[in-house]
Amino acid sequence: MESTHISALQTKHAGLERQIHAEMTRPLPDEKLLAQLKRKKLKIKEELSRLH
Repeated sequence: MESTHISALQTKHAGLERQIHAEMTRPLPDEKLLAQLKRKKLKIKEELSRLH
């Protein structure tokens, strides 16, 4: 069960990384959106750290 949760978190983390990269490569990136995405990504990373 825990490995499924970890896999789901890793998938979400990777998806957020792709969204951040896509937003950063736009001509006028939305700074508020970037901040939100980075906060979400950090929360997931912290949870992954706790689970390992």
